[in-house]
Amino acid sequence: MQIKSAKFIKSSARADECPVTTLPEYAFIGRSNVGKSSLINMLTNHSKLAKTSGRPGKTQLINHFLINETWYLVDLPGYGYAKVSKELREKFDKLITYYIMKRANLRCVFVLVDSRIPPQPIDISFMNNLGENNIPFCIVFTKCDKQSKNQIQKMFAVYKKELLNYWEELPNCFFTSSESKMGREELMEFIEEHNQLK
Repeated sequence: MQIKSAKFIKSSARADECPVTTLPEYAFIGRSNVGKSSLINMLTNHSKLAKTSGRPGKTQLINHFLINETWYLVDLPGYGYAKVSKELREKFDKLITYYIMKRANLRCVFVLVDSRIPPQPIDISFMNNLGENNIPFCIVFTKCDKQSKNQIQKMFAVYKKELLNYWEELPNCFFTSSESKMGREELMEFIEEHNQLK
């Protein structure tokens, strides 16, 4: 997919404040500091579309970006960031849950996990919740340039073993690097194919 235009449309503090649209949406989410903003910028070929920060937990709103005037990329707040108040974490959880469960034009949730870190209970719990509610999702392994192919495959095997404790088959998985643009073509092709579905 060629990105001809990518523009910020709106930040929403509540799910019911999101843009009114029937265009397909693809949401990106993960634990704080997983490299979400960098991945979004890499995918869209815009270095400053999503704001990156050395401070985890910066994304606190639902951010909508209109891509090629035909679909939305949605940047969701990260989950599991311990250094915010319990009240704020609960607010994020409600915001995320309401958006994911109620957004009729949501085509897929991309759950980002750091390829260097073993499966975390909070990630597995989040994925299981998506599966139990029939929300389509994919797993996106980030920062794959930070280790060898052998290390990546070993970590994927650990994830596969863990997830097959709960499911009969795995969702689609992508291996990405914001630095080398690894996985960009495969992920954008997936979105393009799903945009054509009615």
